[in-house]
Amino acid sequence: METKIAIQGIKGSFHHQVSKEYFNEDFPLDECMSFELLVKSLCENKAQKGVMALENSIAGSIIPNYALIDNNNLHIIGEHYLDIHMNLMALKGQKIEDIKEVHSHPIALLQCAVFLNQHPHIKVVESADTAETAQRIQRENLLGIAAIASPIAATLYDLEILAGGIHTVKSNKTRFVIVKTQNKEIPKDEINKASVKFELDDTPGSLATILNVMNNCKLNLTKIQSMPIIETPFQYSFFVDVVFEKYKHYEKAKKILQLMTTHFKVLGEYKKGQQ
Repeated sequence: METKIAIQGIKGSFHHQVSKEYFNEDFPLDECMSFELLVKSLCENKAQKGVMALENSIAGSIIPNYALIDNNNLHIIGEHYLDIHMNLMALKGQKIEDIKEVHSHPIALLQCAVFLNQHPHIKVVESADTAETAQRIQRENLLGIAAIASPIAATLYDLEILAGGIHTVKSNKTRFVIVKTQNKEIPKDEINKASVKFELDDTPGSLATILNVMNNCKLNLTKIQSMPIIETPFQYSFFVDVVFEKYKHYEKAKKILQLMTTHFKVLGEYKKGQQ
């Protein structure tokens, strides 16, 4: 059975670009218009692996995706950092002055806020996907409408880039994770990063104690994200990423954390991506 990759969006999206770069080949794609549909594709085995954005250096964490990974018992088997280049594109032969509306994913619009504020004549419209908007402009021959999307989308859908690199902060990276329904066995000596989730009792200093354990076990905390537990007000789940040089250090910490926390869960053990 040939491996199929589920991505959020369509060909030309940043998720498609990550799939090409991470897997070094063009696997067949299941193009999903939401992260919920991406997860459904994996759970129903329509696709065997998925590419999911988790955080952006400008816009921050995509918090609902943490819950999707956790609630559907997905396993993170890898990660990939992508330099995001946002470009304003439209049908050929137009200038920025001709553009009345710009359509794109809300995260993309947020990342280009300063540029958009400099062009108040352009109405900002949120859409489901960056590349899908570019495709629709081409398919429906939409004059006066622009998309904000990747250079690959401009090439695929034969659009002209009216302004390149319009993201506010030029160092703009998104961290994507590769997920599947079953854990992939990576040799322990290759694993140097892990994502875990746990809950803590509402006692003073409990989180500080956990962080001390990680430090004492030679783990480097690279990310901590708290999420409220809906059923119990003012109680929180913590999603934590750690990197380490030796798997045995992580293994030791894991055993201690399992005793000191509640609902401890490993979301993934994998090889750290190149930033």
